[in-house]
Amino acid sequence: MRTFNITVNGQTYVVDVEEVGGAVRAVAPVAAPVAAPVAAPAPVAAAPAAPAAPKAAAPVAGGEPVKAPMPGTILDVKVAAGQAVKAGDVLCVLEAMKMENEIPAPKDGTVAQIVVSKGASVNAGDVLVTLA
Repeated sequence: MRTFNITVNGQTYVVDVEEVGGAVRAVAPVAAPVAAPVAAPAPVAAAPAAPAAPKAAAPVAGGEPVKAPMPGTILDVKVAAGQAVKAGDVLCVLEAMKMENEIPAPKDGTVAQIVVSKGASVNAGDVLVTLA
């Protein structure tokens, strides 16, 4: 039987340990001291709820939708409705998993509608922009 002093969070405990077949196990653990009760803190007024993310508009029928490749938050919209874009131009920036992802235009065209706005949360497959 061996005796050890163990300190946890500033409290010292005396522990007797018996070696059995090469394994070590506690024989008589000492109960942890009970802390004195602490008065509950006074209630704090609840902070006002954060405003909800802007709702996405319904996409225009007939145009080519540009969809979100993954769920995330729209950090920036780089185009305006009616703007001509070339294939590869950045339409918007989507933050997903702490990374900024530029969403490019798949083809040349004109922005028919911007369905999302800055700060909006989107799911994979949601329409971001419609090209004509």
